[in-house]
Amino acid sequence: MAGKQTVVDSVLAQNQTDEPKFKSTHVENAELVEIDEGLLLASNENKLDLKEFRQKPEEILKNLARDATQVLFNSLWQLPVEKVEGHFLIKLPEIKTWLPREKPVPKKKAVTKWQEYAKVKGILNTKKSRMVWDEASKEYKPRWGYKRANDDTKDWLIEVPVNADPMEDQFAKKKTAKKERVAKNELQRLRNIARSQKSKVPGVGLTPTEQPSKEHLEKALAIAHKSTASIGKFTDRLPKEKPSKYTGKKRKFEPSIGNLKSEKEKQLKILDIHSKKIPKIDVTKAANRALRQEEEERSKAAEKKSRKTPKKQRGKKASLGLGKSGGKIRKGGGNKKTRGKRRM
Repeated sequence: MAGKQTVVDSVLAQNQTDEPKFKSTHVENAELVEIDEGLLLASNENKLDLKEFRQKPEEILKNLARDATQVLFNSLWQLPVEKVEGHFLIKLPEIKTWLPREKPVPKKKAVTKWQEYAKVKGILNTKKSRMVWDEASKEYKPRWGYKRANDDTKDWLIEVPVNADPMEDQFAKKKTAKKERVAKNELQRLRNIARSQKSKVPGVGLTPTEQPSKEHLEKALAIAHKSTASIGKFTDRLPKEKPSKYTGKKRKFEPSIGNLKSEKEKQLKILDIHSKKIPKIDVTKAANRALRQEEEERSKAAEKKSRKTPKKQRGKKASLGLGKSGGKIRKGGGNKKTRGKRRM
């Protein structure tokens, strides 16, 4: 018993000697520090004494940070504490300080075609269970992924259908069908993204359309020309067939070491163009542009004039034979204009 009392006395004595080393948890003027427990934020917006701060800036900042942190921890220990799996957790309240966002608020995700259809038809998206029963192994396995249930890729024997070719490789057929499904899903995903961004999916090759345009047919013809073993090099051309605009153009680079005279002429030509103050004008190009503008103005004026005249009125004039060359219809017949009195 005496030994236990000696241990207690030594612990108390050690505590008394170590106590001056640690600062108290009490903070003076704690009400000056604003606390937001939800963000674990402590802020002190009071003004500093500039004279004192200039003399000892590091010490003052250190004391302010220590006091603010101590006030924050004191307020945290006043919140309700929960014990979860042997650990103490503090339930933080709602935040009081609303900080500005670094990035804009994300836009609402656009719905896909299937989601629109499901909403119209009232189809509910029920979540499937992850584990399913595997008949082969007689145990539960994941529905997807590694070691999934009913994995048809590991079948060592595939039954040939009655209406199929007996010499056809069913394993290769199954792989091809899976690749097509994956490609179809990827195309549908890209189309959904394009619909949400209101843009078109860049097509590779040709996609089927109900009413193919002229450009679509030209592109189909160019692809058909290249769909040979020689990539269209020895494909016969039709008579009077225009060269395709979808064929790639081979870039031509000038040699690094060539004729010095031609290179000198090119450099002097560039220098001459830049040295002249008056820019060089292509007369033919300017004349063509002016003629094109005049034609556009004439066509616009004619279109406006035709819009002003109603269709019914124009049809009436044509049926009666009135207009610039037509005259009034008289009782005697004919539409010829005469001057003076009519002879008997």
